Amino acid sequence: MNKIWNPQIECMDRSEIIKLQNERLRNVVKYEYERVPLYRERMDKKGVKPEDIRTIDDLKYLPFTEKTDLRDTFPYGLFAADKKDIVRIQGSSGTTGKPIVSGYTQNDVDVWTEMMARTLTAGNADQDSIVQVCYGYGLFTGGLGAHQGASKIGAMTIPMSSGNTARQLIMMEEMGTTHLCCTPSYALYLGESIREQGIDRSKLKLKCGFFGAEPWTEEMRKQIEELLGVDALDIYGLTEIAGPGVSFECLEKAGMHVNEDHVIPEIIDPATEMPLPYGEKGELVFTTITKTGMPMLRYRTHDICRLHDEKCACGRTLVRMERLMGRTDDMLIIRGVNVFPSQIESVLVGVRGVAPHYMLVVDRQKATDSLEVQVEVTDDMFSDSIGGLDSIKKEIGEKIKSVVGIKAQITLVAPHTIPRSEGKAKRIIDKRKL
Repeated sequence: MNKIWNPQIECMDRSEIIKLQNERLRNVVKYEYERVPLYRERMDKKGVKPEDIRTIDDLKYLPFTEKTDLRDTFPYGLFAADKKDIVRIQGSSGTTGKPIVSGYTQNDVDVWTEMMARTLTAGNADQDSIVQVCYGYGLFTGGLGAHQGASKIGAMTIPMSSGNTARQLIMMEEMGTTHLCCTPSYALYLGESIREQGIDRSKLKLKCGFFGAEPWTEEMRKQIEELLGVDALDIYGLTEIAGPGVSFECLEKAGMHVNEDHVIPEIIDPATEMPLPYGEKGELVFTTITKTGMPMLRYRTHDICRLHDEKCACGRTLVRMERLMGRTDDMLIIRGVNVFPSQIESVLVGVRGVAPHYMLVVDRQKATDSLEVQVEVTDDMFSDSIGGLDSIKKEIGEKIKSVVGIKAQITLVAPHTIPRSEGKAKRIIDKRKL
């Protein structure tokens, strides 16, 4: 059974969705033009006035927004609302340079909460559910976003935040957690810990998990579902747009439904910056149409995916995003070949005897790039014969060459050697001075 939080919107006829988007787009463009100097200057430079934007087909005439714009105008330069109307600041971790921050009005918090209520309901969460939130709380949007949505649907909410795995498992077992929110890499870590500690999974009440904040593959989904005994659903969001809940999977697991009454998605060719039709692979771009604190016009996410507008078997008519295929800015170019970590992961999780934990080490010697793939073997395989390990290395090497198109050095390492992450997993060490 597929529960739907807001069927009036989520199952709306496509023509009605577009009509609503057109109206809201006109309003937000005028609002931005009047209130944010950066947008006004860029639109004037392109010779575009708010009255020129009548429908979503006119989006292509608007200038793009980039993450660098948020850094360049830090902290308040892109705020459209008065500071007295901003009730929340959310942002990135700011590991390099200035952090990325976004100002939320109460309207924005309410919109975001509504989107997360839809997200959790799509996993059949309701007022009888117990939702354990293992995303970090703070500037990062994960923890608070999931918490707000769980509270909205009336679920019992356990605000664990990230880390302290031993306590996470105690609460999960004793409280009877039914729904889990965390990164996919941490979900794997929790699943491994349950198995290693000999916890009787039949005593757990887990039904579904909502996993996002980092790219993951279909093969990784299977691993998580097997370890935790849940339906593993993909969710997507980003601070600049609205945090988690911008799009979400339902139990059909056929792509993430975009909350189109609040955001308009586009796919563009990242090289030409021209819009692409549904079904074409390209860079995902979002325009917010209900935010009032810091709306975004044509924000380039640098995420690579496809969009589809066919009605889902669950009954929702919202456009769906395919699973992310990588990013334009974490894509590795090795000897002229574009390489995404997700491609390597899809190979590794299909090989018997290795664990789904890996590290890509890229180096350059004498002007030639090299790729080393470090991957853990399972406990039983670690004690196997040298011949068995050599066979695994050969299999991985051949599959990577077939999928990616380049030769990689394969290094098998002992179980639990690759650093675990309770947040976003670090998958790449690039030693090149590019």
